[in-house]
Amino acid sequence: MTEPTKIAVLGAGAWGTALAVSFAERHPVALWGRETDLLGEMAQSRENARFLPGVTLPAGVTPHVALEAALAGADIVVVATPVAGLRPTTARLGEYFAAHGARPVVWVCKGFEAGTGLLPHQVVGETLGANAPCAVLSGPSFADEVGRGLPTAVALASADDALSARLARELHGSRFRIYANGDMVGVEVGGAVKNVLAIATGISDGLRLGHNARAALVTRGLAEITRLGQALGAQRDTFMGLAGMGDVLLTCTGDLSRNRRVGLALGAGKSLEAILAELGHVAEGVLTAAEVARTARRLGVDMPITFAVDAVLRGELSPAAAAETLLARDPKPETL
Repeated sequence: MTEPTKIAVLGAGAWGTALAVSFAERHPVALWGRETDLLGEMAQSRENARFLPGVTLPAGVTPHVALEAALAGADIVVVATPVAGLRPTTARLGEYFAAHGARPVVWVCKGFEAGTGLLPHQVVGETLGANAPCAVLSGPSFADEVGRGLPTAVALASADDALSARLARELHGSRFRIYANGDMVGVEVGGAVKNVLAIATGISDGLRLGHNARAALVTRGLAEITRLGQALGAQRDTFMGLAGMGDVLLTCTGDLSRNRRVGLALGAGKSLEAILAELGHVAEGVLTAAEVARTARRLGVDMPITFAVDAVLRGELSPAAAAETLLARDPKPETL
């Protein structure tokens, strides 16, 4: 009888906790986070009341205060920090692996790194090395629904097809279906830029511009994502799948979306500072918008919706003025 696969999930926010709950259906899971008081509370109450209330931690999930204890004996490491935490977390992993041996690393954050404009796999390449066994997990998935065991389908991409297939088999569950994919860049770009698009659709709905406007933003926004992805070397078909269209549809229309909620509040006239203070969670699109806009301009990719969102977040345009700017664009043939 084969030994069970031990999984270490690093990051005890809503998403990390939800994944730990899902993986524990088949595997023992160690859950680590930076907030030691939270991990202690979770070990006692068997619930992450701060970030994922109402979801009970199964017996297979063990919260750990010490990173080394969480990693001990782990066969797969899942990094569930925001993009800002990816570099420091994987740097610590590199030190641990040097002493104890490497194992596959999967990250689930969505965005471009602030300041560098790097995609997550590029950050990991700098911290763990270009040949490190690694993959990205992304797709239409609200943490609350995954934690409650509602049906979900996502994509897992690696440059190593055999690794992506193996990790997809190991991490899938009865209600958490994973499709292996070979396009890391496409999966990462789709996951990153859809957050910016969700802010745009939230602004539109906050301004009460109607369902027609929302549909137009979703459709043309997906075209923007595809253009940028292809300019970065992604495969066009990826954006018609779970990590592209699927994630766009969920994040732009589902009210559990943090980025959509940011846009809704901006459209209703609230300040960005007040919105983020009330949110209590990270909305990746806020930091990602500037990096996406900068990357698009560097590559000569036309992304008017992204540029408008970036201008609103910078305080250069009001939400209403941004909408008027998009509406005033000259007519042109529809292209993807």
